[in-house]
Amino acid sequence: MAIVLCRIDDRLIHGQVVVGWGQPLGIQFIVLVDDEVAASTWEQELYRMGVPPGVDVYFHRIDEMPARYADYTLDPRRGVLLTASVSAMHQLAAVVPSITEVNVGGVHHATGRTQRLRYVFLTTEEEALLQQLATRGVRVTARDVPTARAVPLDELLANAASF
Repeated sequence: MAIVLCRIDDRLIHGQVVVGWGQPLGIQFIVLVDDEVAASTWEQELYRMGVPPGVDVYFHRIDEMPARYADYTLDPRRGVLLTASVSAMHQLAAVVPSITEVNVGGVHHATGRTQRLRYVFLTTEEEALLQQLATRGVRVTARDVPTARAVPLDELLANAASF
């Protein structure tokens, strides 16, 4: 089955990922790609506490993924790949060309970001990175939970902060 969801979510592992996506998709492993978390055993243990028994969690730096991604795509279990930022997913997709679809699941308010959806705030740089992904053939949509409608990138970027 392999990786069935590539998601950008600045909260990384939390209830929406584990329960909201994990249960309906039958997730059995999570690949968390974040340079800082990969260097911190303390943070890794915190994230491991957020997943149910039977769900494995793997932590990697972005530069490790070209060599590891194929292993995950060959895994017979179903998995999710997570990054905390648009930039990290953009970097990852540049070195792992088999990433063909990206879910923008949660990019929250920060200085310089404009609200695009209730759960998506983006800087102009992040918007450009998402557009670059789309230009390379990656399908980019925003969706917080699997029961919600997938918002295409062009619609996401056209949304004004009217929430």
